[in-house]
Amino acid sequence: MDRAGDRGARALLRLGFYRGLRLATLLLARLLYRVRVVGALPSGPCVVAANHESVLDPPLLALAARRPLRFLAKEELWRYRPGAWLMDALGGVPVKRGREGHVAVDRAAELLAQGESVAIFPQGTVRGGVWTRGAARLALMTGAPLVPVRIVGSARALSRDRIGFPRIRIVVGEPIRVDRARPTVAAARRLTERLAATVDRIT
Repeated sequence: MDRAGDRGARALLRLGFYRGLRLATLLLARLLYRVRVVGALPSGPCVVAANHESVLDPPLLALAARRPLRFLAKEELWRYRPGAWLMDALGGVPVKRGREGHVAVDRAAELLAQGESVAIFPQGTVRGGVWTRGAARLALMTGAPLVPVRIVGSARALSRDRIGFPRIRIVVGEPIRVDRARPTVAAARRLTERLAATVDRIT
């Protein structure tokens, strides 16, 4: 099999695995958390940005999309073989800390140009905190719409020292239209502030 055929076979395998995992997540989430998705993601490529309060958030966010999302995730998740295999199978994009993280943003821009959608948790960790500028920078670089999403209830379902079975909602906000522009620090900061405020207002 040539390289193109090998890449195609891997892509089909990844798609099948992703869909199977998404279906299993949907069934479990409906059973345990009576999960409900409000709204829908655009049909075209977009940058999806959500709040992050639980390790459950990535699979929950996938439920808001009818087609696979390509998640940007911290490089540490690739440290051990099982995690690396899972992240590769799901089409994850590893993000290094510091300036080398720009490589992941460039890769995400390539995926958007190919018609895929990219998902980012700008807060970085489940502890929350300051929203980083990666999602805004990516939207500015590509002109892709920035879609705010709020996941409600995941922290009460699973977080540090806490396990519960609350109702969970994944609420998709109106896309923020972004004109393609030079992703300066100032421009990315302004867009990030707008994004964070929009997610906070979603109920």
